[in-house]
Amino acid sequence: MSKKALIGLIVIVLIISTVIASIFLTMSQENNSVPSASDTIGVITIEGVIGETTNILGIPQVTGDPVEQIRKAQEDNSVKAVVVKINSPGGSAAKSVEIYTELKRLKETGKKVIISMGDAAASGGYMAACGGDIIVANPATITGSIGVIMQYTNYEGLYDKLGLKEITIKSGPYKDMGSPTRDLTPEEKKILQGVIDDTYEQFVEIVSEGRKMPVEKVKELADGRIFTGRQAVKAGLVDKLGDFYDAVDIAAKEAGIKGKPVLKYYTAPSPWSILFGSTAHSTFQERGLQILRVLFIDKWLLNSK
Repeated sequence: MSKKALIGLIVIVLIISTVIASIFLTMSQENNSVPSASDTIGVITIEGVIGETTNILGIPQVTGDPVEQIRKAQEDNSVKAVVVKINSPGGSAAKSVEIYTELKRLKETGKKVIISMGDAAASGGYMAACGGDIIVANPATITGSIGVIMQYTNYEGLYDKLGLKEITIKSGPYKDMGSPTRDLTPEEKKILQGVIDDTYEQFVEIVSEGRKMPVEKVKELADGRIFTGRQAVKAGLVDKLGDFYDAVDIAAKEAGIKGKPVLKYYTAPSPWSILFGSTAHSTFQERGLQILRVLFIDKWLLNSK
């Protein structure tokens, strides 16, 4: 066996060993975190751009779908309260509304919902946070950004310089609205502005309902500006300053838990999934090995022949 073939074989063995070890480690973590019904707090994680389900490698995000996590917490009778960790700059308005709605349903089960803001919980991240009973933010958390935005880039001038022209066949006058090869017409701008205005009103209504704040007061703050956690407390957008463990303590107190609570995470990523962004072990193993094979193993084996 040549030296290159031996190196390739060693790499294969290391990869297989690491995958097996990650599976057992994750299973061990899950088995060791079996909670009792008297002192358990569920932990839901909302990470990254809301609405995006995969990373740049096309692998599912580490935390999975927040709505699925919330529904698990709703059905989990062992959990007395829930802490929602949010570290997101925002994202899909529709998905943010869905998360907010599901958190309201979670509260209807009688479980207290405490929000813990990380580096950022802005725009859609803040909308989701309004579904909690109490919002806790780090003093330096970036939050707020209450508003809606729609953007597109017009490449018409570049197309003209390159001698390119887009041919469009459409069923109605507005079907290609927002095309990057032409400007919007006044009528199209009016339509899109109406969509933005209506979505903005929904956002304001959610903040007003969630924070029990008059709509007029919300609109004074809902001009797209961002706040630090400390500024947000003064503005009434956040209740308390603290970190995740402060939020856990608040959740335990609200739920009447004595002593140190057991934390039940609805996502339990393995070391490999933390590296590549997947909580689906089978998906990660399949795609991770494919990537490594393409990058290293096939090349080494081919050169060793």
